[in-house]
Amino acid sequence: MKEILKKLRKYEIRVRKAINSQMQGDFHSIFKGSGLEFDDVRAYQYGDDVRTIDWNVTAKGHGTFVKTFIEEKEQTVMFILDVSASQEIGSSKRQKIDTGKEITALLALSAVKESSAVGLLCYSDQKEKYIKPGKGMKHSYELLSSIFKLKPTSRKTNLDEAIKTTLGILKRRAVIFLISDFIDENYMHSLKGMARKHDLVVVQLFDKRESQMPNLGIIPLHEKESGKTLWVNSSSSHFRNVLNKTYGKNTSELETFCRRNDVSYLSVETGDDYVPKLVRLFRHRNKSNAQRSR
Repeated sequence: MKEILKKLRKYEIRVRKAINSQMQGDFHSIFKGSGLEFDDVRAYQYGDDVRTIDWNVTAKGHGTFVKTFIEEKEQTVMFILDVSASQEIGSSKRQKIDTGKEITALLALSAVKESSAVGLLCYSDQKEKYIKPGKGMKHSYELLSSIFKLKPTSRKTNLDEAIKTTLGILKRRAVIFLISDFIDENYMHSLKGMARKHDLVVVQLFDKRESQMPNLGIIPLHEKESGKTLWVNSSSSHFRNVLNKTYGKNTSELETFCRRNDVSYLSVETGDDYVPKLVRLFRHRNKSNAQRSR
């Protein structure tokens, strides 16, 4: 655990230095959502921002109404970490799950230091570990210890249930980091609901072995989640086309979704130095938040 904390602190220092030298604004803005929470509605007055009009209330025919907001006193940051067996791809100690755990732990530690209430949900096709949002360094060490000691009981994936579980837990708007390889189906509807209600950040993990398999002829492939072994012709053009299209389509659909629904998106390959990517993500988030507040 000491080695893990030492490594995370080194990464955190790199992130903070890069942010301080490359961006205006404080580090706490990384974990800042809109900063506002819906309070009530009132009659429209001359000069009100038309973007705050509540069209559902207005449509009832009793006049034009706008939403009013109150400033959030405490920011909640929630991490959803996919711990299913499909994450166990990559070289020794540099699998997707290792990268996901490091990113989760690094950002959670940083968020706690910025006085955010931080929570964690580790999910396969069931709830593997849940830590309710809390503050303070003692809470962060409990969270970090849980991440690295966790041994999932299920090997399957159900992102839809993970998203629905989180939506049931969080009653107020939060910054949510969803960290997964997104190798699953039928979760987009729930993801859209999460994007509407919360400030969502999607971190997609991948390994080059998933799209760049060498020509080895007929080989056995072990399917992590089902435990089955399949024999495939890795040199077959049909197999390689299916492999490339499946990975490419999955990534393309997720990127398109994020772009259309104002969701922050980051792609990280196992073995990557992900700190520069995090810095670019934070820079973009700060710029977007500044534009919204004008």
